[in-house]
Amino acid sequence: MSYALVVLTALALCFAGMVALSLAIDRHHKQVYGADAPPRKRYLLRVGGTLLLALAIAPCLLLWGSGAGLVAWVGMLTVGALLAAGLLPYWPARVAPLAAVAGALGLVGLAGLALT
Repeated sequence: MSYALVVLTALALCFAGMVALSLAIDRHHKQVYGADAPPRKRYLLRVGGTLLLALAIAPCLLLWGSGAGLVAWVGMLTVGALLAAGLLPYWPARVAPLAAVAGALGLVGLAGLALT
Protein backbone atom coordinates (compact mmCIF):
# COMPACT_ATOMS: atom_id res chain seq x y z
CA MET A 1 0.00 0.00 0.00
CA SER A 2 1.61 3.18 -1.22
CA TYR A 3 1.36 6.26 0.97
CA ALA A 4 1.00 8.56 -2.06
CA LEU A 5 -1.77 6.41 -3.56
CA VAL A 6 -3.77 6.52 -0.34
CA VAL A 7 -3.43 10.27 0.05
CA LEU A 8 -4.24 10.99 -3.61
CA THR A 9 -7.25 8.67 -3.47
CA ALA A 10 -8.65 10.45 -0.43
CA LEU A 11 -7.96 13.88 -1.93
CA ALA A 12 -9.59 12.98 -5.25
CA LEU A 13 -12.71 11.68 -3.51
CA CYS A 14 -12.93 14.75 -1.27
CA PHE A 15 -12.49 17.14 -4.19
CA ALA A 16 -15.13 15.36 -6.29
CA GLY A 17 -17.52 15.24 -3.33
CA MET A 18 -17.10 18.92 -2.55
CA VAL A 19 -17.65 19.90 -6.19
CA ALA A 20 -20.78 17.74 -6.33
CA LEU A 21 -22.13 19.37 -3.18
CA SER A 22 -21.34 22.84 -4.49
CA LEU A 23 -23.05 22.10 -7.83
CA ALA A 24 -26.16 21.10 -5.87
CA ILE A 25 -26.48 24.79 -4.97
CA ASP A 26 -28.39 26.72 -7.64
CA ARG A 27 -25.95 29.62 -7.64
CA HIS A 28 -22.95 27.44 -8.48
CA HIS A 29 -24.92 25.24 -10.85
CA LYS A 30 -25.98 28.34 -12.77
CA GLN A 31 -22.37 29.56 -12.77
CA VAL A 32 -21.16 26.31 -14.35
CA TYR A 33 -24.09 25.27 -16.56
CA GLY A 34 -25.99 28.52 -17.10
CA ALA A 35 -29.26 27.34 -15.52
CA ASP A 36 -30.63 26.28 -12.15
CA ALA A 37 -30.46 22.59 -11.33
CA PRO A 38 -33.69 20.61 -11.54
CA PRO A 39 -34.75 19.15 -8.18
CA ARG A 40 -33.87 15.56 -9.15
CA LYS A 41 -30.38 16.52 -10.29
CA ARG A 42 -29.88 18.60 -7.16
CA TYR A 43 -30.86 15.60 -5.04
CA LEU A 44 -28.53 13.27 -6.95
CA LEU A 45 -25.63 15.71 -6.61
CA ARG A 46 -26.20 15.93 -2.85
CA VAL A 47 -26.37 12.16 -2.41
CA GLY A 48 -23.38 11.57 -4.69
CA GLY A 49 -21.27 14.21 -2.98
CA THR A 50 -22.11 12.84 0.45
CA LEU A 51 -21.24 9.30 -0.64
CA LEU A 52 -17.92 10.41 -2.10
CA LEU A 53 -17.02 12.23 1.11
CA ALA A 54 -18.03 9.20 3.16
CA LEU A 55 -15.93 6.90 0.96
CA ALA A 56 -12.93 9.18 1.47
CA ILE A 57 -12.79 8.06 5.10
CA ALA A 58 -11.72 4.53 4.14
CA PRO A 59 -8.23 5.30 2.75
CA CYS A 60 -7.47 7.52 5.72
CA LEU A 61 -8.51 4.82 8.18
CA LEU A 62 -6.50 2.21 6.27
CA LEU A 63 -3.31 4.23 6.45
CA TRP A 64 -3.47 5.96 9.82
CA GLY A 65 -5.94 4.00 11.95
CA SER A 66 -9.06 5.30 13.63
CA GLY A 67 -7.71 8.23 15.66
CA ALA A 68 -5.30 9.88 13.26
CA GLY A 69 -7.33 8.69 10.25
CA LEU A 70 -10.35 10.79 11.20
CA VAL A 71 -8.14 13.82 11.74
CA ALA A 72 -6.46 13.23 8.37
CA TRP A 73 -9.90 12.86 6.74
CA VAL A 74 -10.95 16.26 8.10
CA GLY A 75 -7.74 17.68 6.66
CA MET A 76 -8.51 16.07 3.30
CA LEU A 77 -12.02 17.57 3.45
CA THR A 78 -10.47 20.97 3.99
CA VAL A 79 -8.10 20.62 1.05
CA GLY A 80 -10.90 19.33 -1.20
CA ALA A 81 -13.11 22.25 -0.23
CA LEU A 82 -10.32 24.76 -0.83
CA LEU A 83 -9.63 23.27 -4.27
CA ALA A 84 -13.31 23.39 -5.20
CA ALA A 85 -13.75 26.93 -3.88
CA GLY A 86 -10.58 28.10 -5.60
CA LEU A 87 -11.42 26.62 -9.00
CA LEU A 88 -15.12 27.55 -9.20
CA PRO A 89 -14.64 31.32 -9.65
CA TYR A 90 -11.78 31.06 -12.16
CA TRP A 91 -12.59 27.94 -14.23
CA PRO A 92 -16.29 27.25 -13.82
CA ALA A 93 -16.60 25.35 -17.10
CA ARG A 94 -13.69 23.04 -16.24
CA VAL A 95 -14.57 22.23 -12.64
CA ALA A 96 -17.26 19.62 -13.35
CA PRO A 97 -15.20 17.55 -15.83
CA LEU A 98 -12.15 17.78 -13.58
CA ALA A 99 -14.19 16.62 -10.59
CA ALA A 100 -15.68 13.76 -12.63
CA VAL A 101 -12.20 12.55 -13.58
CA ALA A 102 -10.95 12.96 -10.01
CA GLY A 103 -13.95 11.06 -8.67
CA ALA A 104 -13.48 8.22 -11.14
CA LEU A 105 -9.77 7.98 -10.37
CA GLY A 106 -10.52 8.12 -6.66
CA LEU A 107 -12.99 5.25 -6.96
CA VAL A 108 -10.47 3.23 -8.99
CA GLY A 109 -7.83 3.94 -6.36
CA LEU A 110 -10.23 2.92 -3.61
CA ALA A 111 -10.98 -0.34 -5.42
CA GLY A 112 -7.25 -0.93 -5.81
CA LEU A 113 -6.72 -0.36 -2.12
CA ALA A 114 -9.52 -2.77 -1.27
CA LEU A 115 -7.92 -5.49 -3.38
CA THR A 116 -4.53 -5.21 -1.69
